[in-house]
Amino acid sequence: IVTDAGSVKGKFIDDVRAVLGSLARVVPGHPIAGREKTGVDAADQTLFKQKRVLLTPIDETEESAIEAVKSLWELAGAVVESLPPEQHDRVLASTSHLPHVLAFALVDTLATQQEAEEIFRYAAGGFRDFSRIASSDAVMWRDVFLHNKSAVLEMLGRFSEDLSVLQRAIRFG
Repeated sequence: IVTDAGSVKGKFIDDVRAVLGSLARVVPGHPIAGREKTGVDAADQTLFKQKRVLLTPIDETEESAIEAVKSLWELAGAVVESLPPEQHDRVLASTSHLPHVLAFALVDTLATQQEAEEIFRYAAGGFRDFSRIASSDAVMWRDVFLHNKSAVLEMLGRFSEDLSVLQRAIRFG
């Protein structure tokens, strides 16, 4: 049985199909439990306790493979749910990928300001959340953004439109 823990399902499925051909024993999965820290030193034995794991099998995936991967995650303490891969990638573009793009952009924008030192010194709790997110592994997130490009770009477009509305509302009182 082959599974994964990545943040983009469409690309994973395409790549595995290209290598293995059959996806009968492939169960794409995604634990919704990441942190900004990486590597062995960041290991946390409780990371998956009561956290959601999304399995995204396709029609040809064998039920026995799905049940085996589901059991594995449940043994780690996770709550397992299923979504079609395409829906997973759209939903995660909204709830995970877009917030990371925004965090990276905001922190970079502020870091290039003349008064960057003061901006970061006097930042409150809400900004700390943005900077924590922005401290995530940039290489990993680059790959996520590129592998889920269409859904991320769609959400960025929607967000940009909403931001423009807010900008006009503030400008005109």
